[in-house]
Amino acid sequence: MATASQLLFVPHLGLFPKASPFHPSLFATLNPSFTTRALKSSSSASRINHLQALVDSFSEIESNSATETTALTLRQICQAFVPEHILHRMEEIGFVFPTDIQREALPTLFTGRDCILHAQTGSGKTLTYLLLIFSLINPQRSSVQAVIVVPTRELGMQVTKVARMLAAKADIDVKGCTVMALLDGGTLRRHKSWLKAEPPAILVATVASLCHMLEKHIFRLDSVRVLVLDEVDFLFYSSKQVGSVRKLLTSFSSCDKRQTVFASASIPQHKHFVHDCIQQKWTKRDVVHVHVSAIRPMPLCLLHRFVTCEKTNKHQVLLALLESDAPESAIIFVGEQSEKSKKAGNDPSTTLLMEFLKTSYNGPLEILLLEGDMNFHSRAASLTEIRQGGGFLLVSTDIAARGIDLPETTHIFNFDIPQTATDYLHRAGRAGRIPFSDKKCIVANLIMSEERFVLQRYENELMFSCEELML
Repeated sequence: MATASQLLFVPHLGLFPKASPFHPSLFATLNPSFTTRALKSSSSASRINHLQALVDSFSEIESNSATETTALTLRQICQAFVPEHILHRMEEIGFVFPTDIQREALPTLFTGRDCILHAQTGSGKTLTYLLLIFSLINPQRSSVQAVIVVPTRELGMQVTKVARMLAAKADIDVKGCTVMALLDGGTLRRHKSWLKAEPPAILVATVASLCHMLEKHIFRLDSVRVLVLDEVDFLFYSSKQVGSVRKLLTSFSSCDKRQTVFASASIPQHKHFVHDCIQQKWTKRDVVHVHVSAIRPMPLCLLHRFVTCEKTNKHQVLLALLESDAPESAIIFVGEQSEKSKKAGNDPSTTLLMEFLKTSYNGPLEILLLEGDMNFHSRAASLTEIRQGGGFLLVSTDIAARGIDLPETTHIFNFDIPQTATDYLHRAGRAGRIPFSDKKCIVANLIMSEERFVLQRYENELMFSCEELML
């Protein structure tokens, strides 16, 4: 198992590349055989060797230069593998310099190895696996060649948007690459007709919708060259569809006939997970675990605070924080309702909190609800209201917020403490997502005195400090 070296930490740049300075003159010292022209004219195996040599040579220059910073551009890393029109579109969008995960993972991915991309939210994992996909698919073939599995409709929509932006045709002579979103809540009958009549090269799908199509024999995964599972920790550890995920990896397709990529900001017990990947044949035996920013996974643009209070006055404490902090937009995270509470007929905490805020909060922000059990139309209505502009107070559960990208979020309020450090990381990662912004965002935790040790454990594990507030 290979592990990436620790690199410079960059807080929450979303899919955007790191704006590092680039000094072409430093590459004048490289062997000319490593140039792009040589790469493009050589065989596939030779290109891989040349690329690795280029990276190695760059590393030597970087380590020997104490005064100048060098960086390979994304084009230099990808040019021998990714079509020119994709690279051109990539640069038009603004992806010029690689993030840490892109710099570490792409050379390995281009060799055909299976990979586990393990890096914080907003580190550029999506662009990483999309560049791999575009390096392998053939637009002339009428078949599904890459499948990206996502846990939520919202994340699927984001991935689809980026894929279509990259695939947009700039030249009428270049055949475009079609990208289809097969997501929960969509019109499956229309998708069924599309899949049969004109199969897309890239399919972005939620687990339930994808397995439904496979079980109905609408299409097969025989032609799939790349299978990506995004937010893999959620799919395996928090999803109710873990059985379908396992079936997707082993029954509907074989790891020996595809390249498999897993991506997540957090993978609990990742060494054990890599072992399971090999033993359960989810991946090939030579799978590579690429883990960047392992020392400091929490974005530096976040300020963490906590208030100690009793369970009975949490509502009032939250209201006081909303009045004192005056967030521009905020997400309030509430714990999932337990099965015992449901059977007892109790109202969920989200409902109680919504009722309290609607009667007690007098601020300018619109109060909205997002729950995992909400139907598609209710979820879509809430997100539509958010995207119409203006500030918001979004009351949400962990499951509902997966894949939500709301860059305007300035505050996270943990009304209920997260169950795990992973959940804390994902909650906090909803804030501070404006690219290249140095604006500080707040993560506020409402805890009872007996929960302080839990928060301290998260501080130790995720390497951040939490300041106590006295109200």
